[in-house]
Amino acid sequence: MSCKPKRKVEDRKLLSPIQAGGLAAVFKVLANDTRLRILHALIRSDELCVSELATTIGMKPQAVSNQIQRLADLGIVASRRDGNSIHYRVVDLCVRSLLDQALCLMEEVDGRDRNRAWRGCCS
Repeated sequence: MSCKPKRKVEDRKLLSPIQAGGLAAVFKVLANDTRLRILHALIRSDELCVSELATTIGMKPQAVSNQIQRLADLGIVASRRDGNSIHYRVVDLCVRSLLDQALCLMEEVDGRDRNRAWRGCCS
């Protein structure tokens, strides 16, 4: 299942300043290396508790908990309690698609940079 916008970007009205600000706020939350690693770990495993996430990404559980709260505040992740453990999962399909697209873009940019270096291009 993937995220399908209601309308294509090019068919939408130009973003209002308020919409642009809201979108920037979403990107600010996503533009954090720790939160991106948490999202990627959750997508790869479907569901993890904080201690598993902390071990996976090599951080302290409290630090992971603080970061995952930012993702939960946006509704990107959801939790489920199982006894004393709270398990988290990505629930926003658009975020899965966005992460996949961002990784693709990064790989394309890396490939272009390598091609420039091979051709001796400095710009």
